[in-house]
Amino acid sequence: MQRLQNISKRTLAALMFFTRLPFWRFCQVERVYFERVVPLWPLAGWLTGGVLALTVWLSQLAALPTGVAVALALSMRCLLTGALHEDGFADFCDGFGGGTSRERTLAIMKDSHIGTYGVLGLLLYVLLIWNLLTELLEAGLSPLALLAVDALAKGLSSTIIYFLPYARTEADAKNRLVYEQTPWTERLLSLVLAIIPVAACLMFASDAAPTLAQWLLVLPMPICGCALLFLWMHRRIQGYTGDCCGATFIIVETLLYLSLCLFA
Repeated sequence: MQRLQNISKRTLAALMFFTRLPFWRFCQVERVYFERVVPLWPLAGWLTGGVLALTVWLSQLAALPTGVAVALALSMRCLLTGALHEDGFADFCDGFGGGTSRERTLAIMKDSHIGTYGVLGLLLYVLLIWNLLTELLEAGLSPLALLAVDALAKGLSSTIIYFLPYARTEADAKNRLVYEQTPWTERLLSLVLAIIPVAACLMFASDAAPTLAQWLLVLPMPICGCALLFLWMHRRIQGYTGDCCGATFIIVETLLYLSLCLFA
């Protein structure tokens, strides 16, 4: 019973941390569960990616233009997450774009104001992701693939805590939270949670959906992107922050869609 309660509280902690839905109304979740939410990040991707896919599917049923469907889907995800990852990406762009030292980079990322690099980064991201998704959906990509990409991008991004230490102290962290390292069993669980939506896409999506061989061709670019990002973070700030997690997701998601355009 205690084990089941721990699992349910960790699941609620992940959904509360990565979305803005009022899961806190169901029960009180202690701080220790929030320190171990990263392996369950792909599970939150089932919800956020599901909202993307559902919005696109409903828009297609309503015969809305593909570009409008994509804009609505991205807007719905931002509302669901409170633009958590986009905010982290903007801070990352400001810090790594304007910082000249480790201390300066961390200080800029902690500043709540957005700068030139952050604005440009968000504009480029929105332009890229909107064009990529519009092109893919008009080419026949199943909306279910959006769920798969969201969960897969979160699964790849969650590996950041396995390769880098946290760059701040707990007192200096924005949310006063430092993620714990997790055992191999939980890392495996995270991988499974990231892969299940891809398997569902292979089983239930239309003939125009990517095949297994195409999914395998899609993976090298985002994996290499992750590795290069982690090396850059280690070089600049000798670790990662919460903003780095959000930026990694945004960049990896974009690389996944770019790879789908190129190879699928």
